[in-house]
Amino acid sequence: MSTSYRGIFPIVPTPFNEDGSLDLDSQKRVLDCMIDQGVDGLCILANYSEQFLLSDDERGTLQELCINYVKGRVPVIVTCSHFSTQIAVARCQRAEEQGAAMVMMMPPYHGALLKANDQGIYEHFETLSNALNIPIMIQDAPLSGVTLSVPLLARLAKDFPLVSYFKIETPGTAEKLKALIGAAGSYIDGPFDGEEGITLFADLEAGATGTMTSALASEQIRPIVIDYLAGKTKHAEQQYNKMLPLINLENRQCGLRACKTVFKEGGVIKSDMVRHPLEPLPMATRAVLLKMAREMELIAIRWGI
Repeated sequence: MSTSYRGIFPIVPTPFNEDGSLDLDSQKRVLDCMIDQGVDGLCILANYSEQFLLSDDERGTLQELCINYVKGRVPVIVTCSHFSTQIAVARCQRAEEQGAAMVMMMPPYHGALLKANDQGIYEHFETLSNALNIPIMIQDAPLSGVTLSVPLLARLAKDFPLVSYFKIETPGTAEKLKALIGAAGSYIDGPFDGEEGITLFADLEAGATGTMTSALASEQIRPIVIDYLAGKTKHAEQQYNKMLPLINLENRQCGLRACKTVFKEGGVIKSDMVRHPLEPLPMATRAVLLKMAREMELIAIRWGI
């Protein structure tokens, strides 16, 4: 590929008004705040964007707004996962037409039990690769319930040049990243991790060159990646250890609500509402989160004040 993306590509949260409708003004502020955090790129319509609580029309509105508003300031990855290969192709082609730098997809699945076998997964990404001209990132996450073996992922990378980015966030991520890099080598342009960066340092040691976290603390997580890749491993490890309590709180207790809570407190968005059946963050957890955000002087906690 002509461009190799590395660094931090956080998930863009989707702000809502108190009545549950999209808050498009706040959405623009989210994008500006994240770019001010110094991100290397953005990922929209992902799980931490509450993609499973958005209608197709809302997806279209958000995709057009985000890509057009960013205006090339940073690359934008669009999540286009769908069980239907036909719908996934249509989503990806629309994203490419609008200026997406990359598309990201989980393997085809629906619910807990409806999923494709290895041959179906291979054909799914073969069809997508033949229909596109931008890189494809495969998201290997437990949420899908699909087991993506290293041999299958390596085969996809070798057979389809566009399938060159992999976001691994399964148990044992570091081991899987190392095995995948060993199996596919130069066919992989971007081995990424996720899960809010909870295993980031081990994943960097395994060969990761990027991470896809939430937007909560991008400016303080990015140096971990950049320093490590520059050979400043001690600095990277020190910063990782500093960030671990916040990362753990987000990953284990708050989930996607952490980013919205801090963004609201910092004046980035008007409401931290999450759509039902998701529940609001408990007040005690919220208090701990905001205390940590202030102590760490996160950009988001003061961006709009």
